[in-house]
Amino acid sequence: MMNRTDRLVAMVMYLQGRRLVRARELAEHFSVTERTIYRDMAALGESGVPISGEAGVGYSLLKGYHLPPVMFTAEEAAALFVGGELVKQFTDASLHAPVTAALDKLRAVLPREHQDQMERLVRQTVIVGPAPAGAEGGPPPMLLPVQQGAVQRRVLRLTYHGRQRDAETARDVEPLGVVYQDGAWYLVAWCRLRQDLRRFRLDRIRRLELRAETFPPRPDFSLRRHLEEADRRGRTQPARIWVAQEALERARRESFATLIEESSRDGGMEFSLYTYSLRWLAHWVLSYGRMAEAVAPAELRRLVRTEAGLVVKKHATPRRRHS
Repeated sequence: MMNRTDRLVAMVMYLQGRRLVRARELAEHFSVTERTIYRDMAALGESGVPISGEAGVGYSLLKGYHLPPVMFTAEEAAALFVGGELVKQFTDASLHAPVTAALDKLRAVLPREHQDQMERLVRQTVIVGPAPAGAEGGPPPMLLPVQQGAVQRRVLRLTYHGRQRDAETARDVEPLGVVYQDGAWYLVAWCRLRQDLRRFRLDRIRRLELRAETFPPRPDFSLRRHLEEADRRGRTQPARIWVAQEALERARRESFATLIEESSRDGGMEFSLYTYSLRWLAHWVLSYGRMAEAVAPAELRRLVRTEAGLVVKKHATPRRRHS
């Protein structure tokens, strides 16, 4: 929760950007009671801030009063940068120039050490294409500490929920960058447990600790080059599956890719997704039995039929008991 000093400064900034503000609006915005707002307004007035207030009308700052320039923290600058990059990727091209100009102004007012962090953040954050239709939400809560780890080269200790049900592992990783792709945020890091580069979906990180331990830079690593090489190694293929209503929660939890809702039918939901392996997807669909169906492409349906036939064959005759 915001302490009182920070709240008083924030209230002045809030009033500075508006002509008239009611106590109820301030209370809702700062998550306090109206009685607290009355006390805060009185404190600001006693400290010399020229606030005009009228019962039943609201509060306003006298014309011409401005706070001195307020410096951004590193966390605030990072949040504004990510927001600006998302706007540039996901909105009309007419907004690109003003957003770019705004980010340039942001860089200009940052202290030198924060400017250096900002440049590292630019190199270590990649947003690939627009969000697919049906993708949910904005940046996850884990994004800020993950970015801090990448920019400050600090080790992250995380508990990660993998693709398999209830498969959680604890591991230390060296964060190298953050990627937004196909509607999801990923951490690209050197995993000390696997001794290899790995991608971690941020919404599958159950616990995260930003440790004091630092790691040396990897001058030979480029996030964009890593993504290009990964794309060349395995091109994704579009697919469609159907999942019954009673299995939807499990499917969303276990999914190895972003499930994009397309239509509801037959007591369930049809999804589109991208996969690196139709064979792996066929096995995953089969694990749901009658509660899932491979819809497309035809090759995926053939693989499911083949695997299902092998399962039937294995269970066609009773297994003899061993004495």
